[in-house]
Amino acid sequence: MLGVGFMLAAMASLPFIDVIAKILGQQQVPILQIVWARLSFGALVTLPLALYKVGPRGLMPRRPLYHALRATFLALATFTFFTALLYLPIADALAIFFVQPLIVTLLSALVLKERVGPRRWAAVAVGFVGTLIIIRPGFVAFNPGSAFALAAGSFLAIYFVMTRAVSGQAHAIVTTFQTNIVGAVLLSMLMPLIWLPPTMEQWVMFISLGAVANFGHFLVVRAYDYAEASLLAPLAYTEMIGATCVGWFFFGDFPDAWTLFGVSILIACALYISIRERRAKAH
Repeated sequence: MLGVGFMLAAMASLPFIDVIAKILGQQQVPILQIVWARLSFGALVTLPLALYKVGPRGLMPRRPLYHALRATFLALATFTFFTALLYLPIADALAIFFVQPLIVTLLSALVLKERVGPRRWAAVAVGFVGTLIIIRPGFVAFNPGSAFALAAGSFLAIYFVMTRAVSGQAHAIVTTFQTNIVGAVLLSMLMPLIWLPPTMEQWVMFISLGAVANFGHFLVVRAYDYAEASLLAPLAYTEMIGATCVGWFFFGDFPDAWTLFGVSILIACALYISIRERRAKAH
C-alpha cells in the first residue's frame, strides 16, 4: 500500500509540469528554452543524489553516444509535448500521448525481439483505434496539437525502449541525472540562437519545472521500492485525473465525451498488455 501511495502521489504531481510549461508557452517563451530549463534544472536537482550514490567517477555514462541519443529522444518528446500544449488542453494532449505504451509494445517486438502474442497485437490495434477516436481525423478540424502529442508519445516510446535495453547497468537516479545533463548540454549549444532573457517569475518557473519533474520521478522510484511493476503500471493512468483537474482549475479546460471514450479504450488496452506481460513473465 505504501508503494501504491507513492505512485498515486507521483501521478498527482506530474501534471503540474504541464501547467508550468503551458503558462511559459503562453508567455511566448521559446519551447526549446523551456525544454532546456526542464533538463538543466532537472540535472541540478538530481546531481547531489547521484553523487551520493556513485561519487564523481560514476557520473560518466559507459556509452556516451548511446546516452546522447537517448537524451535526444527525451528532449524531442518533451519539445513536441510542450508544443502540443500550445494547441490543446492538458488532458487532451495527455490522452493522445497515452498511445506511448502501445508503441513501446510494437517496438519491443521489432527492435528488442521480445515475444508478443496475437492477443497483445490485437490490443495494440484496438488501442490505435482509441487514439483515432480521440483525434477524430476528418470529423473535426485538424489541430496541429494532435500531431505533436502523437509525435511526443512516439519519441518517448523510443526513449523507453532504449532505456530498457540498458536497464540495470546503473542506479535509476544516476541514469536520470545522465539523461538530464546530456540533454541539457546538447540543448545549450542551441540556446544562443533562440534565447529570450527570462523574467524573475520565469526563472522561478524554470527551477520549478526541474524540481517538480524530479520530485515526481523520485516518487515513482520509491513506489517501485515497495511494490512490483505489474501492480503499479496501471496506476500511471491516474495521471489523466490529475491532468483533467489542473487543466480545469488553471485554464478552464475539460475533455469532451469522445476524448474520454477514446482514453478509456487506450487505458483498457494498456492494462490488458500489462496483465499479459505479467503472466508471460510468470511462466
